[in-house]
Amino acid sequence: MAVVIRLQRVGKKSQPQYRVVAIEKKSAVGSEAKEVLGQYNPCNPETNQQVKLNMPRVEYWMKVGAKPSQTVASLIKKASAK
Repeated sequence: MAVVIRLQRVGKKSQPQYRVVAIEKKSAVGSEAKEVLGQYNPCNPETNQQVKLNMPRVEYWMKVGAKPSQTVASLIKKASAK
């Protein structure tokens, strides 16, 4: 069971929004996630409100062995710097 923390796209066609999810590595793009850990809205003009993460749950999944994607790793770093 290889779990990764990655982005899952939601939102309208020209207004992307993403969920940060813990999901099986081999799961399809639109499949159901094990847990939603937060959200990322790159279209939000206020930089400090673009990333919202549930940090205790992110830390839990990383302790269990889940590896974040490169983009999610940078978002975690951004969220923990607040």
